[in-house]
Amino acid sequence: MRSDYLKVPGATLYYEVRGSGPVLLLLPGSGGDAGVFDPLAEILAAHFTVVTVDPRGYSRSLLDGEPVDQQVEVLRDDAYRLLETLTPAGEDAYVIGGSGGAVVALDLLAKHPERLRLVVAHEPPSFAVLPDAAAHKAFVDEVYALFRTEGVAAAGARFIDGIGGTMRPMPDPAELPPRAAEMVRRLVANAAPMMAHELRPITSYVPDLPALARVADRLVLGAGRESRGHLPYRPAAAMAEQLGIALTEFPGGHSGFTDLPAECAALLLELLLAARSLSDRRRN
Repeated sequence: MRSDYLKVPGATLYYEVRGSGPVLLLLPGSGGDAGVFDPLAEILAAHFTVVTVDPRGYSRSLLDGEPVDQQVEVLRDDAYRLLETLTPAGEDAYVIGGSGGAVVALDLLAKHPERLRLVVAHEPPSFAVLPDAAAHKAFVDEVYALFRTEGVAAAGARFIDGIGGTMRPMPDPAELPPRAAEMVRRLVANAAPMMAHELRPITSYVPDLPALARVADRLVLGAGRESRGHLPYRPAAAMAEQLGIALTEFPGGHSGFTDLPAECAALLLELLLAARSLSDRRRN
């Protein structure tokens, strides 16, 4: 694995690269960073050049100025610049996003489909696509107000409870190897800026469904089996129905990629390699 930095407008992004083959960018959920994908990336790197990133303002990626509310189009542009830097000219790239990263992945596919062979969006919290969107906006506003009045722990507990409790708690750093322990400490530090600057913009994002419909053959909408009946599952299911594509169920719940990396990697490789094979056949 190698690491490097990429200067983008308003920030400097830290990223890691491992493996060889077509570029596969993994986008973490809100407040996550490159390290959350370590177990998954190690498996996928046998077939792809796997790129993981600390989104702007988190962990080792630095902002040029003071923190501001994260905008999906800015995060999408960061991801696009990273792909343009690392993907050889004329080659397709692949993207997997989880939670907030899935929102960014959807916007990336809608705006830059010419660079992407396949996008997997796992449980994007695009609550605006739901018929009861107003109730979910009120819930997010409640969590944000709780963060401002009682702190990140109370807000985080309310949020996890409100989405059905399908996320497993982070492990104790004292029980982990050094690299994993350091990652957990970074994520704890990321929680406050995520609550302050990303929770509301990400959950209020309205996907460009007409644009996605034109490239629906390049999109996999995923949800965790353990999330059935809970809020994280519903936006992916609603978008899949509106786009006329199947919803793909993954092992685990909202954090299945990190909780069950081997099981999720097996399904991801099936999807990615099928798309890669089809792309190769079309070129030949």
